[in-house]
Amino acid sequence: MQQPSAPSTVPRFDERLTAPRSWWVIVALLGLSGGLIMFPLGTVPTLGGVIAAAALAAAAVSSYGSARIRVVAGSLVAGDARIPVSALGAPEVLDAEEARAWRTYKADPRAFMLMRSYVATALRVEVTDPADPTPYVYLSSRDPKALAKALEAARSEVS
Repeated sequence: MQQPSAPSTVPRFDERLTAPRSWWVIVALLGLSGGLIMFPLGTVPTLGGVIAAAALAAAAVSSYGSARIRVVAGSLVAGDARIPVSALGAPEVLDAEEARAWRTYKADPRAFMLMRSYVATALRVEVTDPADPTPYVYLSSRDPKALAKALEAARSEVS
């Protein structure tokens, strides 16, 4: 008799919601403005202002763009949340218009939402665990179809 195998530790899906390139242009401009503010004080303070302002802006953009979504070891890992696929219902792929609706007037304040304004499409998955008050998980994703397939594959692997 064959035992069910443990869920794979190799991610079925792995996406980092990195910030768009245009935001890095803004980081460079903020660095220049830091230098302009310090310009009247001389060359060294100007360079210090450029470096400090650019470093702070880069840290903020990098931190915001470090959100990660993975399907691994029988779980959906989105940001800091880890949800077993057995506690999730069927995934619903959202196009740009539907994703916008679920981010705004259709949104439930109890939902877990990992959203980024610069990612137009998303995936919505109902939480089926009766002990969890979270009605659904909303995840911004550049490839929600692949994420849905990975969740379905992980669910079939676990069952």
